[in-house]
Amino acid sequence: MHFSIPETETRAGDGGAPAYVAYNIHVNGVLHCRVRYSQLLGLHEQLRKEYGANVVPAFPPKKIFTLTPAEVEQRREQLEKYMQAVRQDPTLGGSETFNSFLRKAQQETQQIPTEEVLLEVLLSNGQKVKVTILTSDQTEDVLEAVASKLDLPDDLVGYFSLFLVRETKDGAFSFVRKLQEFELPYVSVTSLHNPEFQIILRKSYWDSAYDDDVMEHRVGLNLLYAQTVSDIEHGWILVNKEQHRQLKSLQEKVSKKEFIRLAQTLKYYGYLKFDPCVTDFPEKGCHVVVSAGNNELNFQVRLPNEQIKEGSFKVTRMRCWRVTSSVPMNNGPSGSSPGKSEVKLELAFEYLMSKDRLQWVTITSPQAIMLSICLQSMVDELMVKKSGGSIRKMFRRRVNGALRRSDSQQAVKSPPLLDSPDASWEPMAKLSSKLTSVSLRGISHSSSANDVGANDFHGNYAFEGIGDEDL
Repeated sequence: MHFSIPETETRAGDGGAPAYVAYNIHVNGVLHCRVRYSQLLGLHEQLRKEYGANVVPAFPPKKIFTLTPAEVEQRREQLEKYMQAVRQDPTLGGSETFNSFLRKAQQETQQIPTEEVLLEVLLSNGQKVKVTILTSDQTEDVLEAVASKLDLPDDLVGYFSLFLVRETKDGAFSFVRKLQEFELPYVSVTSLHNPEFQIILRKSYWDSAYDDDVMEHRVGLNLLYAQTVSDIEHGWILVNKEQHRQLKSLQEKVSKKEFIRLAQTLKYYGYLKFDPCVTDFPEKGCHVVVSAGNNELNFQVRLPNEQIKEGSFKVTRMRCWRVTSSVPMNNGPSGSSPGKSEVKLELAFEYLMSKDRLQWVTITSPQAIMLSICLQSMVDELMVKKSGGSIRKMFRRRVNGALRRSDSQQAVKSPPLLDSPDASWEPMAKLSSKLTSVSLRGISHSSSANDVGANDFHGNYAFEGIGDEDL
């Protein structure tokens, strides 16, 4: 997640109280909440109390006198760095103290009272699941409510997540982000004031070996089957005519497991496909379609000569990655509403192209945050597997949860039969055969400090180091 405080506002106090400066906290370039310095100071003091002064980053000091505009700007920058530092610390950023602060601030900023509401959550086949929740229910609560409605077993809930998506003109979905523990899903989607934004349930793991766990239960099988059919229909999974014939035959026989088994052998199975964007690889200004899956980012690049080539960047060869954002200067009239300028987001990763040669690759895309989330979740999954662990876990139900669940369950509907495959698809030339075979031993830090900013830095614990003989 990318935290920033790009602007401040002077707001009138309640009941005739003096005006105060509000700091607008943005997550992924969108306003999440508006808070006062005193609120953030209270959060800081609570974190220090719980985790100790040596763990919590330094906080901007109090001032006795009213701040000048220059001092307000200085404090804004300091608070932004503070929030980024807290969020990036695994202990502090994942703490209930930090997350509950953000949830409460989000609800107060959007001025949405706590009340019971009906929320629609989409499945991959377009089916809507309506759940009764509270506006103050966090992501885990809503996921639990959806799972309960579908009768998904507790030990399979951890294999799925809720995602914020935007419906495109062709009926497909553009993924904005995975909903996080620090936000309230109802508030997040309704505060956008755009019906194109919706919440969808989708599997949240990358290794197709985990499909076996999900397919053990009827509901898990139906959800995975519906998602697989949807991915094929939208062209995320590539299918030739013969494979399409076999898949359609399995659909007609309602052989869902066999359908998924065959789909697992197809190119781009389990990948998330992103909207067309721009990259500087192999040269600046290239248009690219990026897909994430199989522990890699796949590039389908359109070169300046209109030739289309393909290549993959393995996550284990990414030393680190960063997300940066920039807001163009607002040249509108004085007093114009803040936060209206379009935020430019970039994901840059440092990649081992060959022995002893690291290179930064940049993707400019509104979905840069979602790309970063994908990379991080791939790394997390790899590390769990490397340590001998498993992502299978019993979903933790809230002991004192206030969710009011319906007694009626909702079945996952079977999607219609597949349409004919796209006859225009042709295999693409490889961008670089080296991209999937590079490795590392003893590479130093890059000095390319000017390539990317330091807004959101991610070191990669899955970055491999193997011998020169393997290069």
